[in-house]
Amino acid sequence: MLGRKKRAPKQDAELDITSFMNLMIVLVPVLLMMMVFSRITVVELSLPQLGEALENSDDKKNQQLELLVRSTGIEVYFPQGYLVKSLPAAETGYDYTALQDILKQVKQTLINKGIEKKQATLLLEDDVPYQVIIALMDTTRSYKDVLVTSVVDAELFPEISLGDAPYQGAANGIASVKKD
Repeated sequence: MLGRKKRAPKQDAELDITSFMNLMIVLVPVLLMMMVFSRITVVELSLPQLGEALENSDDKKNQQLELLVRSTGIEVYFPQGYLVKSLPAAETGYDYTALQDILKQVKQTLINKGIEKKQATLLLEDDVPYQVIIALMDTTRSYKDVLVTSVVDAELFPEISLGDAPYQGAANGIASVKKD
């Protein structure tokens, strides 16, 4: 056994993770902040179906609730073509609480007649801002109500369709062509 040398015992390698810890200290708060900013909300829409409206125009259950939104104000029609109420726009914007009160009255009238209606159509002018559309959809969809000491969302018309508002001259019975 002359040719064998005794090996020195291996020492465990030390792992230096300070740089990794520094990276985590910076990365975790950044990722948490980004999660707050990237919250996504999904709004479901349906397109108005012309065929069904024409087939069932005489049936009271299938008559449409329409909200005509112009820069001058909001008009509520039920059924199509019959004005329920007109709400002029103020300098601060539209009166969403008054609109919600009118929609509550329409809903209550339909419930009293035994009609369950969940659909509403927003007819919008081209220049209506996005935030106004979302506020109108929220106002039309539900309202806050107190039920046994807790606040709940009561349903109004959750199924919302979007459409283009008719040209203003057409509303007055004047046949004219819209110019761009």
